[in-house]
Amino acid sequence: MEYGLALVLLLILAAEFVNGWTDAPNAIATVVSTRTLSPRTAIALATVLNIAGAFAGTAVAATIGKGIIRPEAINLATVGAAMIAIIFWSICAWHFGIPTSESHALIAGLSGAGLAVAGPSVLLWNGWSKVLWGLLFSTFLGSAAGWLIAKTVQIFFAEKNPSKSRRMFGWLQICSSSLMAFSHGSNDGQKFIGAFSLALLLGGATSSFSVPWWVIFLCAIVMGLGTSVGGMRIIKTMGFKMVPLVTYQGFSAEAGAAGTILLASHLGIPLSTTHTINTSIIGVGVARRKSAVRWRVVSHIVYAWLLTFPVCGLIAFLVAYFFKIVFG
Repeated sequence: MEYGLALVLLLILAAEFVNGWTDAPNAIATVVSTRTLSPRTAIALATVLNIAGAFAGTAVAATIGKGIIRPEAINLATVGAAMIAIIFWSICAWHFGIPTSESHALIAGLSGAGLAVAGPSVLLWNGWSKVLWGLLFSTFLGSAAGWLIAKTVQIFFAEKNPSKSRRMFGWLQICSSSLMAFSHGSNDGQKFIGAFSLALLLGGATSSFSVPWWVIFLCAIVMGLGTSVGGMRIIKTMGFKMVPLVTYQGFSAEAGAAGTILLASHLGIPLSTTHTINTSIIGVGVARRKSAVRWRVVSHIVYAWLLTFPVCGLIAFLVAYFFKIVFG
């Protein structure tokens, strides 16, 4: 049991590391694309604030740890199978520079593995209802917030000096990207903290589900390291290829996405930060004109979104079923 617990915890940390290099760059993609900050400075900023955001609360961690599947109906192999699915899918998507949702990969992985071990009764509707709310938040509220902020800026700053406006929104964008990085840590960072705490319970290290401070610290540091190691592939897709952005658009997208994510974190809703910032960027682009959005790039991202749930769920199901047959 001790060796099995150690292996599963390492897999969770590996998934958190991958989360740091695939999801966390979403927070700084626009501030890099508008050349407000250099990639190195932006990554350092995102690393620090992602770590800080992970300490902002545990509501999302609790939803992941005990609200998606019944903890008493699964085992360590279930969690390990989910992590294997997440790592595989995320690395494949990263190779092609496509931003994927580690949130949906984690939820699908845990659910698929749980189904293989305990059947449909393992799923908890209360937690899944929050997941569905997260889809609505990230898709509709994220895009609407980005569009509304961008439209407001266009109206009130149409007659202002362009050079002064660029400088002002450059500073504002640093603030909004900082808020975006913090909000990412407060939601996405907590998801793997929840999985880590769940593994401790299943491994017998704790008698009830709880989120110790050292788990928050460890997962936050690993996510921060992942952010510092990589991310330029995702930054290029989101910040350069999807919608060519200027400073006011970058500020609008980040502010709209960050506000949506922080609201969801407060409510304990595990949403996809990738979806939220992507849809917010699309909303900002549409606010200018529909043709400003490169819809072919968007379609590739949407395909990845649609495939995340079934692919990760299926991989986790097959791995967990294999473990069940081999190890009992």
